[in-house]
Amino acid sequence: SPIGPRTELPFLPGCAMKDPTKTSFHRCQTLDFKNGYAFFRLPREGVGGETLFANQLSQDELDDLCTKGATLTYGQVKRPAPSRFAPAFVAYDKKVLKFDAYFMEEVAISPEEHYRIRQVGIYYYLEDDSMCIIEPKVKNSGLLQGKLMRRHRVPKDEHGDYYHWKDLNLGIDLTIYGRTYRLVNCDSFTKVFLESQGIEVNPPEELISDPYTEQRRMPVQKPIVPASPDPFRQFLAYDTKVLRFYAIWDDTNCAFGDHHPCIIHYFLADDTVEVREVHKRNDGRDPFPVLMRRQRLPKIFADKNKNFPSCVLEITDHEVQEWYSPKDFAIGKTVTLLGRTFLIYDCDKFTQDFYREKYGITDFQPVDVDKKPLEKAPQVIPPYNGFGIPEDSLQNCLSLFPKPPRKDIVKMLENNLKVLRYQVALESPVPEDKNRRFILSYFLSDDTISIYEPPVKNSGILGGKYLKRTKVTKPGSTPENPMYYEPSDFTIGSTIEVFGHRFVITDTDEYVLNYLERNAESFPAATVQSIRDHFLPRKMVVETASSGIPKKDLDDLIVEVQKELKVQEPFNTKEFHAAFHHFDKEGSGFLDRAKFLNICDRFDVPTSTILLKKLVDYCSCDEDKVNYREF
Repeated sequence: SPIGPRTELPFLPGCAMKDPTKTSFHRCQTLDFKNGYAFFRLPREGVGGETLFANQLSQDELDDLCTKGATLTYGQVKRPAPSRFAPAFVAYDKKVLKFDAYFMEEVAISPEEHYRIRQVGIYYYLEDDSMCIIEPKVKNSGLLQGKLMRRHRVPKDEHGDYYHWKDLNLGIDLTIYGRTYRLVNCDSFTKVFLESQGIEVNPPEELISDPYTEQRRMPVQKPIVPASPDPFRQFLAYDTKVLRFYAIWDDTNCAFGDHHPCIIHYFLADDTVEVREVHKRNDGRDPFPVLMRRQRLPKIFADKNKNFPSCVLEITDHEVQEWYSPKDFAIGKTVTLLGRTFLIYDCDKFTQDFYREKYGITDFQPVDVDKKPLEKAPQVIPPYNGFGIPEDSLQNCLSLFPKPPRKDIVKMLENNLKVLRYQVALESPVPEDKNRRFILSYFLSDDTISIYEPPVKNSGILGGKYLKRTKVTKPGSTPENPMYYEPSDFTIGSTIEVFGHRFVITDTDEYVLNYLERNAESFPAATVQSIRDHFLPRKMVVETASSGIPKKDLDDLIVEVQKELKVQEPFNTKEFHAAFHHFDKEGSGFLDRAKFLNICDRFDVPTSTILLKKLVDYCSCDEDKVNYREF
């Protein structure tokens, strides 16, 4: 090709120059498939990918140039535009001529037929003039059917000619590879194509059927069976034909007996019976499917002599009066086979057809043998005996091996190590119990209560753990619906009954007040207000003291008092604190000023000094009360 499209050299031999750097000389693809149809398109590039310059003329001007001819007197003669060229494999793509035909095949080894008619379809592909022959498959024909000849161009004669669609027509014999086919019919497309090419299509002929196949389709007359039993004829007539019955073997009379599902097989070929047991997964039985081996089963025994042994190796016809036959089996009937009783509740479709045809039975309604669920007796919970908590005791009634009651894990995790402590006093007519004080701890994680009594010297009471950690029910609750104490039940002055003992709440710590205030929406307002009112005097004392004396001065005062007390004779501080608690009957933390000074004089505390007077004034709520705890 020239170096450039605008070279001025004439495009003649010797004048054209080739580009030595050009290495690609391929042509652009113009044939393609789209949606299963072949089409051609104009080239987009030149040889080797060169740019093609578009025509500067319009489509109408190009059409005029194509049809322009010699100029005559009456004007220019217009010729029709030539049709676009399309190759045969594009024009005739997927266009096939289909003919219905048959051929005759000799059968030399069969006495029932001498020839066989085989129907085929002959397909002619117009795109490449190839042919193939396909025979429809017939079930149970015993012949190799399907594609008899693969697709290719079929030779016509010895001169090298091939069959062409012009050689095909209806009503002719077509010889291919020594086999003669008779064309009898074609489809509508083949007929229209041949007529469009000027071929006169012969009238269609009737497609001949195979006589032996038609004979086999005729119903076979059943031979009349003689009245006398013929074992050989019975075997030939009923071989591989088995009656199947579904039965239940009731073995509940024996120890550990049960209802065993079984299948009874009756073989019509020799009148033998076989019983197979149906096993289920994890049924606990040995996996032996055959309960009774295949054998003839006696129904009625003949009268035996007294000297005849009761146990024999094999039963013959002399010992049996009647054997089991198909008439002895029916749905809903009970049969005894070798000492075992079976209830037949259903059968398969072949068995139903056999009984309907031979005995005229039409009722094959299956018997319902499913076990009905036993009515569950209502469980009666015995009354609570007082041992342990009701939930724990209830587990002994629910299972043989009791399990601990399920706990609220989320509640335990959220309220772990959260304990509400209250000081309680025992209500008792015994005078010695009036001054006893207890610490009641309420565990929020599992709503349990424990009571501890602080030991007091020379009180005559040992002290220690009074009640271990357990749930405590409210008075009036029933074992069926127990109601346990909650934090909302603990207010100052309220009475708590614990297993027949009554306790009065006299004091609590500040953690209880802070917890109730943080979760005020979960508790009654009366409970929160009761705790607030109890801590109100203490707050007033603290506020009064802190407002009167600065903290630095208070710390200095405490240091000076401690120095002064070190000079005095030492005394027992535990007994000093116990004396205050002894005289504080209500447990409020306040004592009368005179009683407070008497206790201090008893332990030789110099309250007359200026420093101690200041400290006593600091801990005084008013002129008559002194907070001995602050002191």
